[in-house]
Amino acid sequence: MSTIKAVADLAGVSVGTVSHVITGSVPVSDPLRNKVLAAIRELDYHPNHVARSLKTSRTRTLGIIVPDLTVSFFPQVIRGAEAAARDRGYTLIAVNSSDDGERQKELLSILRSQRVEGILLAVAAAPAPVAQITRIMQAGIPVVCVDRIPDRLVVDSVSVEDASAAEMAAEHLLEMGYRRIALATGPLALKNERRRRLGYRRALERAGIEFDKRLVWAGTLRPEDVAALCQERLREAEPDAVFATNAPTGLGVLRAFRELGIRTPEDIGFVTFDELTVDDLFSPAVTAVVQPAFEIGFRAAEILLERIQHRGETIEPVSVRLPATLKLRETSRARGVAVLGE
Repeated sequence: MSTIKAVADLAGVSVGTVSHVITGSVPVSDPLRNKVLAAIRELDYHPNHVARSLKTSRTRTLGIIVPDLTVSFFPQVIRGAEAAARDRGYTLIAVNSSDDGERQKELLSILRSQRVEGILLAVAAAPAPVAQITRIMQAGIPVVCVDRIPDRLVVDSVSVEDASAAEMAAEHLLEMGYRRIALATGPLALKNERRRRLGYRRALERAGIEFDKRLVWAGTLRPEDVAALCQERLREAEPDAVFATNAPTGLGVLRAFRELGIRTPEDIGFVTFDELTVDDLFSPAVTAVVQPAFEIGFRAAEILLERIQHRGETIEPVSVRLPATLKLRETSRARGVAVLGE
């Protein structure tokens, strides 16, 4: 098996220089760095990061826990975080909690046992493990929350500005002539879902429309459950538009439309928060609030890496809120305007 000394001999540099290239702890000139990397590839050398971490407490590894890898938003967040980590010589381990609170606790323990230097966390749709996260941070492992920000926890966080983004979507529907706008949400235990409900309510109030609790449908994050709920509520409330506050809920609403034979936008307007995973297959195209997912992940990882660099220093928590955009498509066209192809 190749050794660090063999790499140094082949590259014509010192063992210390090889170590600096591997760890990134000391800047190395590009020519020397390229020589070392070429020698590593030729000898197929694999440094023992676990053994090194026992000596240095450095693994140059970060972890990220997301609730659902099948929702297109979260892979984009992971890509952004991975790009920022790679820029600083770190590796990112991504794991999926399946939106299960107990699984989330287990994954937090696993990442800690793997000696990651920091954790990015999008909390599951369950009470956040505040005590566990606090212990992890007290142990010197910084945590940055992304997208879903837990209550009762002082922590760095990066997300979209949920209330204003939802307000923008609701205002668009109002401008298109819709007045009975239903709000289909995920679990309101999640702060971002409550913030999106707040934005919806603010838009109605500004338009002089009374808030109607019967038009707010809080469900799970399982499209099949949302579809069943919405089928019942669509018959009872008869809204003229629906705003879904997340992608799984949006898919559930569209499934309910299909089961009831409701066409959008001919019969009902529709907007969803987040692009749908198979959006390109929908016709007509779906109007969506689009979050800067890659940037959310990138900024969160940058904050995490700064925390690692300044470990032990007292720094006030950072709260970054990024703007969303509204992608206008056919499902929210003005009432009475024909769809292309009709």
